Order: sequence, then structure tokens, then C-alpha cells
Amino acid sequence: MSKEVKGRIAIIDDDALVRQTLTDCVESAGYSVEDFGSAEDFLTSSSAKGAVCLIVDIDLPGITGLELQRRLAGKDNRAPIVFVTGQAANGNREQAIRQGAAGFLCKPFRREELLIAIKAATQH
Repeated sequence: MSKEVKGRIAIIDDDALVRQTLTDCVESAGYSVEDFGSAEDFLTSSSAKGAVCLIVDIDLPGITGLELQRRLAGKDNRAPIVFVTGQAANGNREQAIRQGAAGFLCKPFRREELLIAIKAATQH
């Protein structure tokens, strides 16, 4: 018997180890995952649409997490975003929330914190 998949989560982080750790966590909670090493990769992917939630690093090279959030809002993409970052300074949290982020976690965070943020984001 296969487990029912709760939906697809897109993970966008330039660190491959972080992507793998996040993927393992999210898959263990019953979601399918597609991961991307950059915002550009996500934006050009044919499978970018349809995710129930995005987990996005703020500090991406090229198009930053906050810029990705702005671009998606401009395209009327309503997938909730949970930001993860090792750099909580410079008002990033406030800006992300003001622009509509569903969650904001500072690395390192506990597995449970991420799953709670995803659950809250996907139940709106």
C-alpha cells in the first residue's frame, strides 16, 4: 500500500546538502519534492507550477529569494513561501512577511519547526 502524497513542495536553495536535508524532512512528512539550485532554475522549469508550497533560501546567487517572491507575485503565483536563511539581519524577515511570506525560519532550525510552517502555509 502506498502512502497518499499531500502535495508537491518546491525547495529552492543553492546548497546541495541543505536541499537534500530539506528534501528528506519534507518527504518524511508525506510530500513529494522537487528541488532547484537557483531561482532561475525554478522559474524556467516546466514543473514550477503546481507546488503547494515553496521553501526558499533568502540568500540565493543571482535572483535572490526576495526577488523571486516579487516575481512570482507579479505572475499571480499563489503558492505560499516559507523562507529559510542563515542571514536574518538587514530586515529580510520583515520584508519577506510584508511581501506575503507564509513563514520565515532562521538556520539552524528544528525539523518540527519546518513541518509546522509548511502545514500552516498549506492550510490557508
